[in-house]
Amino acid sequence: MQKLFIFLTLIAIVSCKRDNGLSDAYGNFEAVTVSVSSETSGRLLHLNIEEGQEINAGQIVGMVDSTDQQLKLLQLLAQKKAVATRLSGVQGQIDVQQQQKANLLVEKERLTRLLADKAATPKQLDDINGAIELVERQMSSIKTQNQGIAEEQVVIDRQVDQIKEAIRKCSIRNPLKGTVLVKYAESGELTAPSKILYKIADLRQMDLKVYVSGDQLSKVKIGQKVEVLIDEGKDAMKKMEGTVSWISQKAEFTPKIIQTKEERVDLVYAVKVRVQNDGSLKIAMPGEVNFK
Repeated sequence: MQKLFIFLTLIAIVSCKRDNGLSDAYGNFEAVTVSVSSETSGRLLHLNIEEGQEINAGQIVGMVDSTDQQLKLLQLLAQKKAVATRLSGVQGQIDVQQQQKANLLVEKERLTRLLADKAATPKQLDDINGAIELVERQMSSIKTQNQGIAEEQVVIDRQVDQIKEAIRKCSIRNPLKGTVLVKYAESGELTAPSKILYKIADLRQMDLKVYVSGDQLSKVKIGQKVEVLIDEGKDAMKKMEGTVSWISQKAEFTPKIIQTKEERVDLVYAVKVRVQNDGSLKIAMPGEVNFK
């Protein structure tokens, strides 16, 4: 009977300690937040997001005025068309010269035969050779012009690519799937790459960052399944499962806002516990961890 009494007393003491909140570690939930800005400067035509809204990665959520870029693109496309016309004209001149050279070569072959039969003079053959050389020089000059126009066309193509990229940057694309935490801008405002439009975070998984003493550190391992407790009502605690995802390699002084199992420890190690969020977890919400 005495042994049973002692056993029940021990159980009561353990239960009392747990009820008194003596978990192994304490901390707050956090999530990686991303600050989203425009990639270009201009007037914000629209920003179709609201705080608390879930949006997908790659989704276009806003637009910066791209009128100037669109007009520049039209100008460059007109220049490109004009250059293509010039290029076509130069190619036509080259074709004419090539045909003229072909005709002269036929005439040269005929005179060569006549000269062999002494029916033509050497001067006639020299004149034909001179005409062929002149045509070749003219063709070389025209081809030089053709190369310059072709290079001009390449330059315009690169400028077109730059303007198209500038127009693409006028679309505000959401970088990751998550929940909008804060919205800083509204339609009609001027924006710039340095101006934050909104903050977003993926809240499907959250990290409970806690601090443990050196004595506790040996009990904690990456990948370890642990018990996570959060407040549920006035006197109740909700239990969740978590996984140790990160352990600091360096000790630090105990943060003032953190309680540990040994409250007056000078140096502690930060530990992150990854928890699947069922919708009840919020950023900065306090939580507790039991490693056993």
